[in-house]
Amino acid sequence: MRSDKMKAGASRLPHRALLKSLGITDSEMKKPFIAVINAASEYVPGHTHLHEIARAVKDGIRNAGGVPFEFFTIGVCDGLAMNHEGMRYSLCSRELIADSIETMLMAHPLDAAVFIPNCDKIVPGMLMAAARLNLPSVFVSGGPMMSGVVKNKRVNLSETFEAVGKKLDESELLDFENNACPTCGSCAGMYTANSMNCLTEAIGLALPTNGTEPAVTAARRRLAKETGELIMQLYAKNICALDIMTRANFDNALTVDMAIGASSNTVLHILAIAQEAGVSLTLDDIEAIGRKTPQLCKLNPASEIFIEDLNAVGGICAVMRELSKADLLNLNEQTVSGTQKERVENARSVGCGVLDAPIIRTLENPFRKDGAIAIMKGNLAEKGAVVKQGAVNPEMMNITGTAKVFDGEQAAVDAILNDEIIASDIVVIRYEGPKGGPGMPEMLAPTAAIVGKGLDGTVALITDGRFSGASRGAAIGHISPEAAAGGLIAYVQNGDKICIDIPNRKLELLVDEAIIEERRKTTVLKTADVSGYLARYVRLTTSADIGAVFK
Repeated sequence: MRSDKMKAGASRLPHRALLKSLGITDSEMKKPFIAVINAASEYVPGHTHLHEIARAVKDGIRNAGGVPFEFFTIGVCDGLAMNHEGMRYSLCSRELIADSIETMLMAHPLDAAVFIPNCDKIVPGMLMAAARLNLPSVFVSGGPMMSGVVKNKRVNLSETFEAVGKKLDESELLDFENNACPTCGSCAGMYTANSMNCLTEAIGLALPTNGTEPAVTAARRRLAKETGELIMQLYAKNICALDIMTRANFDNALTVDMAIGASSNTVLHILAIAQEAGVSLTLDDIEAIGRKTPQLCKLNPASEIFIEDLNAVGGICAVMRELSKADLLNLNEQTVSGTQKERVENARSVGCGVLDAPIIRTLENPFRKDGAIAIMKGNLAEKGAVVKQGAVNPEMMNITGTAKVFDGEQAAVDAILNDEIIASDIVVIRYEGPKGGPGMPEMLAPTAAIVGKGLDGTVALITDGRFSGASRGAAIGHISPEAAAGGLIAYVQNGDKICIDIPNRKLELLVDEAIIEERRKTTVLKTADVSGYLARYVRLTTSADIGAVFK
């Protein structure tokens, strides 16, 4: 046992004395020690109930003969951090989470680990740590929030941001405030948190329904207890994280990513997780998978279908069952509970639904013939950019518009809300990349304001920052190189023409090269004026096209 490093033999008498001060008995000392890594906090809606989930996990571990030890990580709520300086700490927290878990489990060697994340950066941060440590590992999330209802329409967080841009009276705004987010859990749409929890299931590191079973159900508690029991089986078989985090399973996760219309943030995180796992993966690889994978689901914010609806028709396993009919998955790969093939065989067939329209479409009738996420390139994004094309209006797929340039998010939001943005404008928000932001903040406020103003069919937004999974519309992010690194986006000026051609994956500034060269000579690049952890982050972080990982 790995834990014997701190509990076995005469030289470990002091260590055992410390463990016994915790109440550990002689019989427990001989059993496997299991880490329970919990991201619980009292003011993050997705994490406020994780103490309860952890209790169920620990019960399962004890049921199966292990000794659980719980410790905690930080977790930023992107909704609460949105549109102020706090958002600069969101992506930054991913590396802190991975580092802190590595530190705890190297300092105190335990035998296996159960990870309990729920929200945006916590899931990838924990996945990165699991890859580094390569212990028997399994994940169980806190589960999604239920959708709310406002004026007989189902809503969630994205609609509250869009309401800000609409001309609503105080009572209407209060209706959204009181009813849009009715339960604990990760926000109810296919935003980043739920996207990453679904992909953790798809890659094989969590049990079926991990990504979709609502936070408030008894089934979620049973899933947590079963996860605690499962980790003991993985320990007994010595099935470790990297046995599951293979290139083939990364491909499975990316295929599901494209099919379910997941958040564009998944691209950033999967690249980072793959690097930790020693798996070679690039934006070109992701684009190749997207080209051959049909989009079978369109969930909120792209529709009025929510995660709870996907769960009701079989969840991720049902999606994978349909994808398997076209040989799009690697079914022989190992998961924490058998092979991918076994999961697919036990999944519910597509065709059932709880709404008027199918929630999971068939291969013969997809929403798109290619995936929901596209990788774009061009002179404005030589190393790549990312768009959630599955949430873009058809009329915005191929446009040429006029640049309205803003050095930072807030100036753009003010301009949108003050009606300074008109049809055919392309809002350019720069100096919001990994180094320039710093921290690559999400741009939900401006995209939601564009939708709220009724401009999502005529106005696009491009940025070296990124977007919340709750964003919709012609929103292109992760532009690399970023402005702070001298990318072409730093030299765009008001009135320039920009061509966005999503079907052909092109993002081009239509300005003569000689003019651009003159601008390069006279433009002074801006640097972030930050201190503390953000200053260290600026020194260490890399470009979005390789996951914004540390050097």
